[in-house]
Order: sequence, then structure tokens, then C-alpha cells
Amino acid sequence: MKQNYLLALLSAFILWLGWPPIPYSSLLLLVGFVPLLVAVENIIRGDYSKKGTKIFWTSFLTGFVWNTASIYWVFNSLNAVLPSWVSLLISLIPFGLAPLLMATVFRLYYELRKKQTIIISFLGLISLWIGYEYLHQTWDLAFPWMTLGNGFANFHQIIQWYSFTGVYGGTLWIWVVNILAFLFYWQYKQKVQAYSQKLILSLGIGLIVFPILISVVQYTTYEEPINPSEVVVVQPNIDPYQKFGSISPSEQLENLISLSKSVAKPNTEFFVWPETAISERGGINEEDFRQYPSYERIVNFLGDFRNGNVLSGIESYAIYQDKRTLTARPFGAGYVDSFNGSTLIDGSSILQYYHKSKLVPGVEQLPFGNFLAFMTPLFEHFGGTTGGYGKDTEPKVLYAQSGIGAAPTICYESIWGDYVAEYVQKGAQFIAVMTNDGWWKNTSGKDQHMAYAKIRAIENRRWVARSANTGISGFINQKGDIVQHTDWWVPAALTQEINLNDETTFYTKNGDIIVYFGLFGSLLSFLLLIISKYKK
Repeated sequence: MKQNYLLALLSAFILWLGWPPIPYSSLLLLVGFVPLLVAVENIIRGDYSKKGTKIFWTSFLTGFVWNTASIYWVFNSLNAVLPSWVSLLISLIPFGLAPLLMATVFRLYYELRKKQTIIISFLGLISLWIGYEYLHQTWDLAFPWMTLGNGFANFHQIIQWYSFTGVYGGTLWIWVVNILAFLFYWQYKQKVQAYSQKLILSLGIGLIVFPILISVVQYTTYEEPINPSEVVVVQPNIDPYQKFGSISPSEQLENLISLSKSVAKPNTEFFVWPETAISERGGINEEDFRQYPSYERIVNFLGDFRNGNVLSGIESYAIYQDKRTLTARPFGAGYVDSFNGSTLIDGSSILQYYHKSKLVPGVEQLPFGNFLAFMTPLFEHFGGTTGGYGKDTEPKVLYAQSGIGAAPTICYESIWGDYVAEYVQKGAQFIAVMTNDGWWKNTSGKDQHMAYAKIRAIENRRWVARSANTGISGFINQKGDIVQHTDWWVPAALTQEINLNDETTFYTKNGDIIVYFGLFGSLLSFLLLIISKYKK
């Protein structure tokens, strides 16, 4: 088994090396699972007891090392506010949960191998993996950061076809090529030829080269529709751990306005400010926001810009007479909901709000709240609420008076391709990402988050205007090129003429079609396992 564990570690190393933010190494993902597949095959064909258990823990080792090495920064954000041992304990949830699901996929693959052909088993493996990734973006513990298709974010020139498939196209590509590479290697090593080596090699080369060629052609020939709009993104660089310490909310607002003015042009239409940029101690009452000095100051600032709009993150709350939402908590004679939201201020009396829907498990919402109520005190350590934040049930496009629609994507939401596509379906002509990545400090987390925004640009053929409190802020065009970006941990502002787009891609219209095939294949795999067990 020692050799098999070493092969599992080799897979983990290759997968980590191919993962963002390391540039142009993504092609390693196309062979990253080969050592693990060899280890699994060794166990299947070897003289071992409890083979299923050994396959489970061997594949878990790959997933755990790869996952932890790629998202180590989760520990940093926790360790800043909690004791190290508590931070490590909580970190084991994101570090270990996805690997447990990965290992379960391989365990089911082994069960298929005992009763089905290797080809059917591999189809089951791919389907079950896609099913695992879909589960991990939809349940209460959702964390789709490590979806395989995200791995090509730093080599966007070769994934322009994501405008048809989304990230699951990347997941499918990685698995098909890995399986072909494994079959070729295994037959060569064992000196057998159950399947034609020439055919496997030809298919493998074709499935590597052909998608890349298609993407290069798309990348070099794509032309953006000309529909210019001047946009400013602001990076105030407020330490999130000292937000209400050394600098008051009014001083923070003046800083945002000063940075905005430093690069603004008379025709600037949008000023994009980061997550929770507009705030007060205790939050802002949405119903009364027009009475706040901060609102009046923003309107006065926009007076110099005829078509100007401020699109900003906001910490807000709403008061109800009755408990109309699950997250509303008693407040005086009524109830209150707190929000991590966004607002559009255009100088008129109209205010638009969107409340972040994809909330961070354990920080902004309590997963499986009825069962994990004992964890509610942890929310206070992260600036959350003991009942979790309120949220909108679906994306909401915020419109300027000129009719321009913006997707007000808040932080973590930019990881969901299907969710961002819903903004575009509803009329968003560009994507605004408002985030605060300062919690992670100067780690690869901020770089990965920036890189993933490139995928959203490609999927929907929309410019991305990214405003991050401490960085990295910037602009991404419709092909996924980072046109401008700031440095990390400096106050900055950028202005850019972007092209708005009203056209929709195949992916925007149809979403993650590959998931349906994956879920159907998963269902068939389970049926085959049940039938095999019944016959036995």
C-alpha cells in the first residue's frame, strides 16, 4: 500500500501545481488523476482485503492534500479572530468535506467495477464526480471553489468554449483525458491491449488539441459589440478587522468619494464600491436610508456627474411587523433582518437594493440550522448575526436611470456560474463584483477569486468590473483578459471604458446542461449497483 499512497500524493501534487494562481500550468490537470487511477487499479487487482475501504482512503488522501494546499488561506481568515486550535478545527470542515465526497465517488466507482465493464465504470465515475460537484454548489455546505473546471481560470485563452459549456465542460474535459491517459499507460505497463493503443492515443491527442484550437480561434476572432460606458472601480483598502476602529464610517465614505473623484470623468456612469463599503455601526435601515447623512453626501457627490450612479456594497437591515422570513429575529415589537447587500444610488429619490443570496456557510448563514443551532455563537466572531443574514431568493439586476443593467454580484456569489448567468438572463449588461478579500490576507485566495471572475466574463461575454476592498480590483473584458488591475493592499481607483452587451451566449440561455447528463449518469450508476445487489 505504501506505493499506492505515494501515487495518491503524486496526484495531489500535480493537481495543486495545475491549480490557480500558478499561471499557465492548468494543462497538468489533464493528467493529474492518472497516478491516483493507477493506485486504485493496483488495489482492485491486488491481493488486498477490504479493497473498498483502501480505495476510499487512498482517494481521500489525494483530495485532502490537494484541497488543503489550494485553499490553505481559509485557516488564515479564521486564525485572525479565533485561537489557532479552534481555527484549525473549523478549517478541517472545508479542508476535509470535499475530499470525503471525492472519496465516496471513488468508492462507488469500485463497486461498479466489481459488476460492470471498465468503460461503464468510468462513465459512472465521471457522472458521479459531476454529481458531487453539483451537490457541493447547491446544499447548505456549498463551497464550489474547487470545481475542476475552475482550474483553467489562469489559462483562459484555451477555455473560450465555456461560453457554451460553463465550468462543467472543463470538469468533463479533465476527466475524459485523464481516463484515456490512464488506459494508455496501464496497457503499456501491463503489456496488454484490451483496447487499441493507437485509438486511445489518437483520441487523447485529439481531445487535448481540438478544444484548444477551437478556443484559440474563438479568442482571436471574437469582437465585442461596441456599446461604451465609463466605469470606475474603487479600492479603499480598509482593514476589515479594524473597520470601526481607527477610521469612522464617515471618514470611510469620504475616502471612497475622494478616490472616485481622482479618476472620474464627466461621462462616468458607474462608480463601483466594494462589499459593505456603505455602513454604519449597527447597520443602515433601508427604509430610512434617505435620511442618513451618508446618503445625502453620496447624492451631492453624484451632482457633478450627469449620468452617474453609485453601485456599492451596503450593510443594512429591514424591520417587519411580523416574522415574514426564516432569518428575522425579534426586535422590539417587531422583527429585524440583517443583510449583506448592495444598493444603487442615482441621485433621484429611487433606491434599489439586492441582498446577497449565496451566503458563506458558518459565517453568514448557519447550515442545516435546525440541527446545528448550537453553533450560532460562532457567527458573532465573524461579524455575522446569530440567526444568519437575510437574503434574496434570486438574482436582481439593478438599473441606472439610463436603462443600463448591472449584475450586483457580492463576493462569494461570483463563484456560481449558473447564478451569475441568471443576472444576465434578466438583463445585466455587465457584471459588477463587489468583494472584501482582505479577510484572507496576502494569500492565493484573493488571486484565485480574481481569476474565477474571468470565467464569468467568458461564460456570459460580459465585462467584469471588480471592486475589492483591499484588492485585487480591476476590469476584465468579454474574452477574460484582465485589462487593468490594482496592486494588493493599497488604496486605489481605476477607470475604464467598457463595452456593454445585450447578446446572450448559449451557456447564458441554457445553463449547466452537462450537469443534467451527469445526474442522469449518476442515477443509472446507482440503479446498476442496486440491481447488482438485488441479483446477488
